[in-house]
Amino acid sequence: MKISLITVCYNSEATIKDTLESVLSQTYTNYEYIIVDGKSTDKTLKIINSYKKKFKDIKEKDKGLYDAMNKGVMKASGDIIGILNSDDILASNDVFEKIVNNIDDYDGIYSNLLMLDENLEKPYRRLKSKPVTKKKGWHMPHPTLYVKKEVYKKIGVYNLYYKIAADYDFMLRMINNNFKLKYLDDYFVYMRSGGKSTNGLKGYYRNFKESYKVLKNNKRRLPLLTNIYRTYETMIKQKLKKK
Repeated sequence: MKISLITVCYNSEATIKDTLESVLSQTYTNYEYIIVDGKSTDKTLKIINSYKKKFKDIKEKDKGLYDAMNKGVMKASGDIIGILNSDDILASNDVFEKIVNNIDDYDGIYSNLLMLDENLEKPYRRLKSKPVTKKKGWHMPHPTLYVKKEVYKKIGVYNLYYKIAADYDFMLRMINNNFKLKYLDDYFVYMRSGGKSTNGLKGYYRNFKESYKVLKNNKRRLPLLTNIYRTYETMIKQKLKKK
C-alpha cells in the first residue's frame, strides 16, 4: 500500500529540517511526500530544496492551514493519507511500517500522542487514546490519524468555515459515518507544543468555542456538556505521566 504524507508549512525554517529528516528516515519506502508551502519568505524553501527526494511541492498562497491541507489531499495518489505538521516529527523510523501492517481491515488508524517542548526533548503532555465511540464527542489526536483515501472521497475534505477545529469536524464526520478505525497503543508522532489550539488559556478558549460550533453543526446532543467533557478528557485530564 502506498502512503501519501502531507506537510503544510509557512516560514518554518526553525523546525522543517527535523520534520523532513524524520520522514526520509522511514524504512518503508512506498510513500510520497507532499509539501504545501504558502510561499514562505524565510529559508524554508531553501531547506526543502536542499533535499530533493520524494517530494511533491505545492508553492502558492492559500486561505489558511486547512485550505493548504485540502490541496495536499487533492494531490495525493496514495492508498493511505496522513498529515504531519511542519514543527512535528514522526516518532520512529518504522511508523509507516506499523501503519501499513495494521490498517488492512480498517478505514483508518491512530495512536497516542506525545507533546514535547520546542526542542523536542522534554515531555510536555502525553495524550493517551482509546477505541472510538460516538458517545461524548471524544476524538483521536488528529496528528496521529492516517485514513484510506476512500474516507475523503465519501465525506469530503476539511471545512474552511472552521479556522482551528476543522480537523475535529472531519473526525466527527468520519465517526458519524461509521468508518472502521483501529487504535494502536503506540506513538506515531512527537508534537511540539505551542499550536493555535494549545497555546495557553486563550488557545484553549478558542478551541472550546469553535469545537462547540462543530458539535452543534454535526447535530450532537447536548453540545455544550459534550464539549465540556471533551475538553476535560483531552486537555485537562490527560496530564503528563512521568516514566
